[in-house]
Amino acid sequence: MMQTARDRIRELRALHDDGLLSLQEFDRRKNAILDAEYAPPGASAVATLPARQGTELGFVAGQEIGPQNRRYRLERLIAMGGMGQVWQATDLATHAELGHSEMVALKILPPQLTQSATHAKLLIEEATQARRLAHENIVRVYEWAQDPATSSYFIIMEYLEGEDLDAYLAAQGRLAPDAIDRLLAPVADALDYAWDKHKLVHRDIKPGNVYLTSHGDVKLLDFGIASRVRNAGSSLGLQTPNAGTVGYRAPEAGTRQRQPARTLDVYAVAVMIYQLLEGRMPFEAMRMADFHPSPPQALNPAQWQVLQQGFAYLAEQRPPSVAALLQALRAAAGPSEEELAAQARQAQEAEQQRKAEQAAAQAAHQERLAQQRAEAEQRRAQAAELAQKREAEARAAAVEKARLEQQRKVLEARQKAEAEAAAQARKQALREQLLARREADAQKAREERAEQQRKAAQLKAEAAYRAEQERHRKQQAERHAAELAALRPTERSPVADANGVLRDRFLDGSGVGPDLVLIPTGRFQMGSHELERAMAIKAGAQKAWLERELPQHWVGIEYSFALGRFPVTVGQWRQFVRATGWESLSDTDWRAPGFAQTDEHPVVGVSWVDAQKYVSWLSAQTGQTYRLPSEAEWEYACRAGTRTAFHMGDSISTEQANYDGNYTYNNGPRGAFLQGTSKLGQFQPNPWGLFDMHGNVWEWTQDVVHDNYDGAPSDGSAWEEGGDKVRRILRGGSWLYNPRYLRSAVRNGFSAVLANDIVGFRVARKLV
Repeated sequence: MMQTARDRIRELRALHDDGLLSLQEFDRRKNAILDAEYAPPGASAVATLPARQGTELGFVAGQEIGPQNRRYRLERLIAMGGMGQVWQATDLATHAELGHSEMVALKILPPQLTQSATHAKLLIEEATQARRLAHENIVRVYEWAQDPATSSYFIIMEYLEGEDLDAYLAAQGRLAPDAIDRLLAPVADALDYAWDKHKLVHRDIKPGNVYLTSHGDVKLLDFGIASRVRNAGSSLGLQTPNAGTVGYRAPEAGTRQRQPARTLDVYAVAVMIYQLLEGRMPFEAMRMADFHPSPPQALNPAQWQVLQQGFAYLAEQRPPSVAALLQALRAAAGPSEEELAAQARQAQEAEQQRKAEQAAAQAAHQERLAQQRAEAEQRRAQAAELAQKREAEARAAAVEKARLEQQRKVLEARQKAEAEAAAQARKQALREQLLARREADAQKAREERAEQQRKAAQLKAEAAYRAEQERHRKQQAERHAAELAALRPTERSPVADANGVLRDRFLDGSGVGPDLVLIPTGRFQMGSHELERAMAIKAGAQKAWLERELPQHWVGIEYSFALGRFPVTVGQWRQFVRATGWESLSDTDWRAPGFAQTDEHPVVGVSWVDAQKYVSWLSAQTGQTYRLPSEAEWEYACRAGTRTAFHMGDSISTEQANYDGNYTYNNGPRGAFLQGTSKLGQFQPNPWGLFDMHGNVWEWTQDVVHDNYDGAPSDGSAWEEGGDKVRRILRGGSWLYNPRYLRSAVRNGFSAVLANDIVGFRVARKLV
């Protein structure tokens, strides 16, 4: 218990040193811990801290925080410390619709760390960077937001059930070296991934940031976020160190480094290993260069030497990485020189014992030989007596054999007569079977002739059916060709190339509109069938998502229209911005969304309301009627006459669309994860010449959000009656999502006034 009290006081002192706890508050909490520790046995504890409602930052369970369109309900306070509070919360709106779990974890940072615009900018950069750390042993970071009521910044993360390594150590006590190696090996993998892929160092490793889930997984928390904000505070004159927690912070962490080294994490992990072995820290809060802690009993001298190198005062004396430290500890687990000498002595003693046992065995062998000779003599006497007995038995057996031979001859004569009678009976049966077989063969021949005649008639009927189907297909193709020919532009119509791609000229001659593809009339089944939903569930889809695609129903598109060959590009949007002076009200900058793009990439950071402004401007520029496609028109054009999950079949690969290739669908292959949009035209179009209908960016449609298709129009028009008018339908999936969200039937919803770095749009144009 005393060691636990020390640890708690050490944590309070770290908060005070970091400028997050006043001296008066530190003294009051320290006295409360000491009073509880040394209270007389049996005495009732008197609370020295006054009762408070909520937490130190003023948050209570059941409270809703966040922007108006992205609200979260606080359910339970999970943890609190120098870097703020961690709450279990329910996602009430946007993020649940975009594929995250309904239950999330919110890390609410104290106002001291984000009170200036510079602090807030650093927080946004770090949260965006942590969002790209996709490793099974690093907790996922989804998004960041600010609560307008309290001005508090918070980070939305993956919610985990389990306990951190602090709680595990308190419950289990000291751990064995092999158990520690199993716990920290996933941490080493996560750190290697962060360095190799993103050149990131954690800088605040401690038991509280290593989480053991209820499923047995190990997750690394707060990857660089706390240290990054502390570093920003130091650069602005606040009295905060630049990395790590007191006790686990390397000596050089207080200096200003251009690029943090991996040896910071090696030092912290070495301190954690000592703490897990001994149940206490190796150093007090202030580490002295010449201080050396006592060696743990569970380590041999070679292992102890490796561990001391891990928390060496000078960074260049430490192993280059946490994985190298763990590997060196495993290699040093072999026997020491003293153990080898002891093993040699044991081998010499065993050899002497073996020789003594061998001499005793030889003496026993001589004794056994003498005993065996006596036993052999006795056996010879017994054998002579047995031979006499057997001779008498042989004479009796000969008499019995003669009697049995006589009986055998009588039996054989009877059996021979019975066999002849049976042979006659078998011959008669064979004759009857032969007659029956001949009759059966004749019947089979008659049936085969009848089957041949039936098959011939069936082949004739099938040939007639195929001919009728071919005639119907030709008529359908001629009808589509006639429709397209009727819609081909004249001299006064939009410019079209040899492939039938239309481009409307601007009335003032300053440019042309987006490439358009003519879409023919027809009927299709909208939604997903039972087999596709079963495959989607196997790939991880949630039942609530799939219920949006029901009931599957027929929709007739009895009018031709034109649809954008590509999503609207960055260059086309830039032309609109220059012409209208449009300014974004979103947190997402369409010019710099966080990944590289050119004018030939799809534009992102555009809300549904912004898209409506674009199509109105485009209609005025061309004199034609432009709009967003309806949800039914979008799925009809995406399928292009197919009924599979994707227009290319029931599986998909990153050679066919841009999505997170770490995930697969229906036994498809794994592939690349571009972590941003791809240039338009990089993948093959669907059968009607439309590009990027699967993946790259979610695309706005005209329809409002409905929970399912009950009451949906059957003529292809937009469904704008009823439903949730605050949100509009998205289609097609995006670069950030796994392939199950790219299916032709998937429906998503998003606030009409919000923008995101995964959402864009394509335009539709009225023809008649």
